[in-house]
Amino acid sequence: MKTLLWQPTKEYIESTNMYDFMQTANKITGQKMKNYRELYEFSVGQPEVFWDLLWKYLGVISTPYDKVVSNINEFITTRWFLGAKMNYAENLLKFGDSDRIAIVFRGENSVRRVITYRELTSQVKRTACKLKELGVKKGDFVCGYMPNLPETIIAMLATGTVGAVWCSCATDIGQLAAIDRLGQVAPKVMFTADGYYYKGKAFNVLDNAKEIVKGIPSVQAVIVAHYAGDMAIDCIPNALSYDEVQKTDESGFSFEQVEATAPVVVMFSSGTTGKPKCMVQSVGGLLINQLKELVLHHDMKPNDIMLYITTCSWMMWNWQAAALGAGSTVVLYDGNPSYPQTDAIWRILEEEKVTVFGLSASYIHSLLKSEFSPKDLGLTLPCLRCISQTGSALSDEGFKYVYREIKSDLHFNSIAGGTDINGCFASGNPMSPVYSNELQAPGLGMKINCFNEDGKPVRDVQGELVCEQPTPSMPLYFWNDPDNERYKAAYFGMFGNVWNHGDYVVFDSFTGGITFYGRSDSVLKPSGIRIGTAEIYNQVRKIDCVLDSLAIGQQYNNDQRIILFVQMKYGKLTDDIIKEIKHVLKVNASPRHVPALIIEVPDIPKTLNGKKVESAVTNIVNGRKVTNRDALINPESLDFFYANLPSLQ
Repeated sequence: MKTLLWQPTKEYIESTNMYDFMQTANKITGQKMKNYRELYEFSVGQPEVFWDLLWKYLGVISTPYDKVVSNINEFITTRWFLGAKMNYAENLLKFGDSDRIAIVFRGENSVRRVITYRELTSQVKRTACKLKELGVKKGDFVCGYMPNLPETIIAMLATGTVGAVWCSCATDIGQLAAIDRLGQVAPKVMFTADGYYYKGKAFNVLDNAKEIVKGIPSVQAVIVAHYAGDMAIDCIPNALSYDEVQKTDESGFSFEQVEATAPVVVMFSSGTTGKPKCMVQSVGGLLINQLKELVLHHDMKPNDIMLYITTCSWMMWNWQAAALGAGSTVVLYDGNPSYPQTDAIWRILEEEKVTVFGLSASYIHSLLKSEFSPKDLGLTLPCLRCISQTGSALSDEGFKYVYREIKSDLHFNSIAGGTDINGCFASGNPMSPVYSNELQAPGLGMKINCFNEDGKPVRDVQGELVCEQPTPSMPLYFWNDPDNERYKAAYFGMFGNVWNHGDYVVFDSFTGGITFYGRSDSVLKPSGIRIGTAEIYNQVRKIDCVLDSLAIGQQYNNDQRIILFVQMKYGKLTDDIIKEIKHVLKVNASPRHVPALIIEVPDIPKTLNGKKVESAVTNIVNGRKVTNRDALINPESLDFFYANLPSLQ
């Protein structure tokens, strides 16, 4: 039985946007829905009615659509809100006449800036007019190689304003990885900054930006924002400063109206197994899904203040920016959240009166490992009502840590989906209880299921996460994939006309919740028994001296054996520690979970978003090529595995 961690009161439930939407749906449709499960069943049982109601409830600015959806039974050709004309940026700036705060910027170097909705809108208008002067038009691409600055959001909104398509990478990504991503779509203009701060050190960006422009000949102009450098932008051809852009005349400004089915952003896959996939997402589909998750699932209101620990290489950057469409305040943080001390970001939460805080599972696990407790420092976080967690599977102890050490009365909203849909397949909701080690439920409108290898629905056992019905924010197409071959191969190779997401999950028949066990392409199969890597990580975390670990499967003697690599928090990996790890796994998991080999490593390879990269190490150990080292935040970590490969054969 799962541990009940939080139960919303009747008064709390009835104060939420989710409850209000349910009552609105009841009134319009004549139904008598009383709880989240019934609302969810309505959302997937009558998708046309649900998405039409939601569009109107959220006040999306558009011309009327002729049809909510076409080809609902064919994923790749499904299109939503046909005939509607709209502008993505206009919808996020619909509170643009207000003097309420839109963005607060907090830099690691103690910089604080405040921008109102009125000021934000004015800067977007001037930037959009400059983009038009530079020849950017509907359907063109604009890219960002930026820190998490207000100018990054302004650049994204200005791009959407003129009907162009936005894509971005953070400045901590190497120049080759940036070219691999941004170069595929041939952007016409690039936004960048002169530098950024991390762990107290200033990093120059302009040298990398110069090489990126060299590697992407389509770039005709570069707009540079000042943050942590000297603005010596003469080294970059056709560069102009952001401050100069803000002198542009905005008198001819207008929001370019485009089809709801037009592209608005390109999201990039991690690129750890090859050149990153470019997933093109639509104006209407992206907007409606982002607002659904923010306004309903996170209960965002105009008085809310959100801070998400993210960079603009991650989909959560796009997602948190959409909170502007709810009239909320977005707090942007750039830098290391634990510099100079672990409490740094927590003091910002208290100072800025943050109500919704977003973080990753890996960050929670690092806090847990370091025994950090905001309560011990007297940080009561009185305004914090919701923590949103994503990125990878969170352990049972991670769930309990939040309520024990951070705050006992809040909505812990664990969410999971992906870059692929710029949103969540499974999520939390403010009307249901929170149980340990599981996400509360499928997201509204997400007809997800758990399939076994035969394509049959299963409950209470591990299987593949699938989606049986198209949703608006699924990609329109992959860039440079004219016959949709890469699109089909990515999701539809296992179960036919059913989206296979590639996550290993359990659907709980009692609670209705969903537990994630990691990527299914990283599932271990010793003697044919399927084991999620998260099952191993959750137990190894209990060993105090182990900082992190990575489990992979190696083909060996006509079977697969598990190899566990551990990064030590302190000391060396000894025989006694190896025995302890094996004992914990055997007793708390099963004898099948016990690795054949346990090996100490200096570092664990991770993506730019902080996710462990089992696939790269699996490839090395099994004699296959790693095609894209630059997709890792620490590519040098792979050197150990190459150097020690002979001893693993």
